[in-house]
Amino acid sequence: MGPEACKGMVETQRIGRFPSWVAEAVVYQIFPDRFRRSGRVEAQQGLALQPWGTDPAEQGFQGGDLYGVIDALDHLQGLGVTCLYLTPVFRSAANHRYHAYDYFEVDPLLGGNAALDALIAAVHQRGMRLILDGVFNHCGRGFWAFHHLLENGDRSPYRDWFHVHQWPLRPYPRKGQDCGYSCWWNDPALPKFNHDHAPVQEYLLAVGRHWLERGIDGWRLDVPDEVPAAFWMEFRRMVKAVNPEAWIVGEIWGDARSWLQGEHFDGVMNYRLGWSSLCWVAGTRLRRSYRNPMYPLRPLETEALLEIWAETQGWYVPEVNRCQLNLLDSHDVPRALHTLKGDGQALALAMLLLMLQPGAPCLYYGTEVGLEGGPEPGCREAMPWEAPWPHDLRKLILTLTKIRQQVEAVRDRGLLWQAYTPDGLMGRAPGVVVVVNRSRRKALPLESHDVAQVGWDTDGALIGTYQEARHTLGPQSAVLFKALG
Repeated sequence: MGPEACKGMVETQRIGRFPSWVAEAVVYQIFPDRFRRSGRVEAQQGLALQPWGTDPAEQGFQGGDLYGVIDALDHLQGLGVTCLYLTPVFRSAANHRYHAYDYFEVDPLLGGNAALDALIAAVHQRGMRLILDGVFNHCGRGFWAFHHLLENGDRSPYRDWFHVHQWPLRPYPRKGQDCGYSCWWNDPALPKFNHDHAPVQEYLLAVGRHWLERGIDGWRLDVPDEVPAAFWMEFRRMVKAVNPEAWIVGEIWGDARSWLQGEHFDGVMNYRLGWSSLCWVAGTRLRRSYRNPMYPLRPLETEALLEIWAETQGWYVPEVNRCQLNLLDSHDVPRALHTLKGDGQALALAMLLLMLQPGAPCLYYGTEVGLEGGPEPGCREAMPWEAPWPHDLRKLILTLTKIRQQVEAVRDRGLLWQAYTPDGLMGRAPGVVVVVNRSRRKALPLESHDVAQVGWDTDGALIGTYQEARHTLGPQSAVLFKALG
């Protein structure tokens, strides 16, 4: 499989350049409330925090903050991480903060604006980068303009900031009642902005500009396909004018060709690559309880996996593929280890596949210590900072990130993949060959011409077992070779 330019892509006037640094990035996603408490955030406003490690829930705060992220930077760099992606940090009444009511203020429970400034400075001092989550499709019921509308009705100057279709507005409707306004997925807690209204556009563009000028390195955009494309063209113009190297990532789960022509986003959250990799390494042991048509969990044979990869990368030109955010899981889906029924060896193989694709691999916090929460909110559990852990994958992740940094071909166009056996994959690129055996029971004999190379490390084994004398790859194993000369 070779990532080729998509046939029939429309030639467009590109707005700004694609960021050059993304191809070499290793991203780490953080859900701030559940990542780390620093003990430095004093004002809790009378809020009783839940004990750290409490079962995750849609309501309730466990008190992670941005100073805690700073305290964890040594840990993150020890994994090879170069970029942080934070889920929303702005003032909100929800622990996930997708219900924002002030986009210019960082939530005081996270340490406020001062904490974000300190984090930006600390990240940049280490040569790392940071992107924020922009929720610009909707806001929370407490958003100042919506609150004014609730108090003043159709006499409010913010009447056209939202899609009102019935008076009076009912932000807390009884069952069967219409709330009177458009909201995200019919949730009255999330009134939808009217992006055709010029003051709304100006406000949201000002938000995007403000935090870029404050030092962030890009935006991950929440549900951007529910926002008019014209707005994102203006957003991109603004972003690239402030920082031509800023990264714009859209949350689009499937075919994003119409959004990745150089007019809107640099890349998207590449769930398709992630779920297909999990489905292949799991085989028949895949947990399929999660139901999402954009995240179809089903066992995949090797040829089917290669077809999905070829199609997905073939949709886009190489520079777009280099700007994709590749991920196995996130705050929105079950953790990879949950999907794999706790099989740490299968997870290791999935992470290897993730690291050997063009684009930026993204690790969801806690993957390195074996968290395995199920569908949200189960996947938003507190990070355990003290061993013992269910799985300690820190050394493996660092090894994979180092290999990725050393193999330019991976970051450029990726490997040429082919089926080796029904349970085996082989990937080739200038300077490197990798073979993966997903079988839980059978060893994989390697052809002599495939191993006429030298191992990446002293014994040639990357994951699992490799018998060099017999050129045999053990069950659930992978081996990486350098080309001779």
